[in-house]
Amino acid sequence: MLILAGLGLYDEQDMTLKTLNFAKKADKIYAEFYTSILTGTSIEKIEEVIGKKIEILYREDIENSYKVVEEAKEKDVMLLTAGDPMVATTHIDLVIEAKKRGIKVIIINAPSIYSAVSITGLQIYKFGKTASIVFPEKNYFPETPYNVIKENLERGLHTLCLLDIRVEKNEKKFMTANEALKVLLEIEKKRKEGVINLDTKAIVLARVGSLEPLIVYGKIRDLIDYNFGKPLHSLIIPGKLHFMEEEALKYLAINL
Repeated sequence: MLILAGLGLYDEQDMTLKTLNFAKKADKIYAEFYTSILTGTSIEKIEEVIGKKIEILYREDIENSYKVVEEAKEKDVMLLTAGDPMVATTHIDLVIEAKKRGIKVIIINAPSIYSAVSITGLQIYKFGKTASIVFPEKNYFPETPYNVIKENLERGLHTLCLLDIRVEKNEKKFMTANEALKVLLEIEKKRKEGVINLDTKAIVLARVGSLEPLIVYGKIRDLIDYNFGKPLHSLIIPGKLHFMEEEALKYLAINL
């Protein structure tokens, strides 16, 4: 059996009782934190709660191999992920492969940034396509987030921007909201289509899932040098705001 379970958004206390119960019975437990990560805890704390050792898998372990699926033929194997386990396409691929091989699959859903954006007071049904902003490299500066934001704004929809993380064996790096805003401005500088400018309103979320998440709303010119503190950060470019959304932001966010 293959069990995919989400750990939630922030720390080991976000784990559901269902996940905990299955973990205690599983023969082998893996975890991956390259698609997302819980910044309010450690692998040691999660192991302490579960009472078992957890083996960390990296991108190449999952994307280039069906090791987890192979083991699930003979054992009850659990894969733990931050957020919800079925948000990442990598995990969907694992489930499909397991099903092809006749392996029983159990999916345990968990809190995700996709639902947690509601703490801003923005209405969930008014979000359009999600954008991912990645660290630019010498020969790699994707403009996809700009295109997504443009399309959503044309329809009056909000855009949730997921910010890049690099969690590998020898690297741990989290994109800040400040860096993400600078990336968008750089793309605008190149494209010159008037989608993003210093007066564009944005919402920054930090440490969502903790008991003290940060929500800051204002123009990019005021946000770009703001100290949002520790990761993880997310960014929202709002579309057309309903008057209730405007009122919610007034009371739920720090307004710059």
